[in-house]
Amino acid sequence: MNRIDVYFNKVKENNGKALIPFVTCGADFTVEETADLVIELEKEGATVVEIGIPFRDPLADGPVIQNAYTKAIANGTKVKDVFKCVELIRGKSEVPVVLMVYFNVVYFRGIENFIREAAESGVDGLIVPDVPLEERGEIIKACEENGLYLIPLVARTSKDRIAAITKDAKGFVYCVSTNGTTGERTSLDSGTHEYLEEVRKIVDIPMCIGFGISSKEVVQEVKDYCDGVIVGSAIVKRMPEGKQAVIDFVKDLKEGFNS
Repeated sequence: MNRIDVYFNKVKENNGKALIPFVTCGADFTVEETADLVIELEKEGATVVEIGIPFRDPLADGPVIQNAYTKAIANGTKVKDVFKCVELIRGKSEVPVVLMVYFNVVYFRGIENFIREAAESGVDGLIVPDVPLEERGEIIKACEENGLYLIPLVARTSKDRIAAITKDAKGFVYCVSTNGTTGERTSLDSGTHEYLEEVRKIVDIPMCIGFGISSKEVVQEVKDYCDGVIVGSAIVKRMPEGKQAVIDFVKDLKEGFNS
């Protein structure tokens, strides 16, 4: 069984909600420090951890993550370094790891090669934000052959389109809270609850919301409409302050589930 399923089952058994932090590798933390951070995040209750692979033109990401990627690239961070980070995590933890990666990175390494290397390092799933539904067949095939899940992103669109995007989906569905890029927001767009309710009617696997989850107040706002939250920019913004700043922020976020 894929580790993503194992950990989501644990959350369900405890009547809890999933917390999915996103971190970058090679910007403010070395490969080894990133691995240590991920292990600490699991101890603080992370259900899955996303790791972003640096890319020069991350169209889905806002300025915080863009700047982190720019710094990571300037520091010489390569795809192999992210795979090494996952290997280090696997030496101490079974927490599911999902890579956020743009298609050019996958394509230039070779789709089959990239996914095989990811699986061998201990990756459990991929998010490829810039691959449309109609062009993801080869990636899905390679993921299935290597035991990885391709996590679908669902934005506010028609019911038919949501159904098509999530057909045969595994792991969880990534619900995008707003049209636009990642980034912190003090509150979510109007209609978010209704949008999540529509997705709930269509999918039968866990659905988690991301883009703009930046505080325990926002977590509290959405917790009853989803199975978990994905937090990226708000975490990456705190990484230059060190590991403890990230851990303290995650502890604060978790209070939103209990309030």
